[in-house]
Amino acid sequence: MGALDRLSQLGNQISGGTAAGGRAKLLEKNPDDIVVTAALRTAITKGGKGGFKDTFAADLMAGALKGIIERSGINPALVEDIVVGTVLAPGGGATEMRAASLVAGFPDSTAVRTLNRQCSSGLQACVDIANQIRCGMIEVGIGAGVESMSTQYGPGAVSEFSELLESHPEAANCKVSMGLLSEKMAKDRGITRTSQDAFAAASFRKAAEAQAAGLFKEEILPLKVKFEDLKSGETKEIVVDRDDGVRPGVTAESLGKIRAAFAKDGSIHAGNASQVSDGAAAVLLMKRSTAEKLGQTIIGKYVTASIVGVPPLLMGMGPWKAIPKVFELAGINKDDVDIFEINEAFASQCLWCATELGLDQNKINPKGGAIAFGHPLGCTGARQVSTLLYELKRRGEKVGVTSMCIGTGMGMAAVWVAE
Repeated sequence: MGALDRLSQLGNQISGGTAAGGRAKLLEKNPDDIVVTAALRTAITKGGKGGFKDTFAADLMAGALKGIIERSGINPALVEDIVVGTVLAPGGGATEMRAASLVAGFPDSTAVRTLNRQCSSGLQACVDIANQIRCGMIEVGIGAGVESMSTQYGPGAVSEFSELLESHPEAANCKVSMGLLSEKMAKDRGITRTSQDAFAAASFRKAAEAQAAGLFKEEILPLKVKFEDLKSGETKEIVVDRDDGVRPGVTAESLGKIRAAFAKDGSIHAGNASQVSDGAAAVLLMKRSTAEKLGQTIIGKYVTASIVGVPPLLMGMGPWKAIPKVFELAGINKDDVDIFEINEAFASQCLWCATELGLDQNKINPKGGAIAFGHPLGCTGARQVSTLLYELKRRGEKVGVTSMCIGTGMGMAAVWVAE
């Protein structure tokens, strides 16, 4: 039995049943619940030419953290720890993010650290804070994520492998580019270019409609930044308050004219893959009893999360394995979930995962996803929390799942409930 067959068997085993309790248990309110009292993000802008192209990651983070203080009304001295997911920053961005917290208005008593779990870094940051609260290490914390792909993206993002790593076939697969991996996966699994372009066009359409209707305004924190006009050379201050990668009018037919990026006869291109982009997001968490004592408005709660590994060459399949595992941990099944926010790293992998899991397409990324407005690597996992909770509330719905694939062969998922 090959690796893919073993994964399929496992996926089938753990997506079939529901543990006792189900959705009704998730909706119960208890003093020890880990709740969200504020969640926001900046706009997401195009790498190299969008509104944040001249703004450093730490400056984006400082803006998001200041916004959390203002929106929640929390006394910043009560926040004991801030965890920031970031992928590309040299040295993990640890020094810069500590400085960003001070600029935002947190006292020196608030601790800060960074982490890198690649595309799920922002989600891992939120989960780490939730788990610290759950075990009694802290009472109040912030999970956040940020990436400036304009200033830090490039070939230096992955260092050279040693002879030891290169000599191990599976280890060597960890540095194969995600574009090539996704191209191979699309061919191996029979994911047609037509289906990928249709999925991508739907993402653009949903995002354009949501933006036109003002559905992102609640979650987006406007930021004033410096911006150099590439035509005039003039540097000016601008307010960035909308995702500038969203393009109305994109169709499957228009995407079908774009040249494949990774193989002559390939199916993956700039229009059906996530955009290189810049942005930040932050989520304020504490126990329900703490929130009530502080008079904080509760907008949702964190339930549980899963982390899984898959073979490096099957990187894009991460959500397909992570989502059933988080169902099992939460005691629910796919029918209990109102919205799935699954990161659109590539249309091929997101579409394959959703199809294999038998998910209702109408529940997936109802306001579009990373194909339409971008995937700032460290930011996305925290950004999804904000997008999900605001959309659940707007619809009068309750249960949501956030998930993503992760470079080198992993997947992560989390369950959230809106209030």
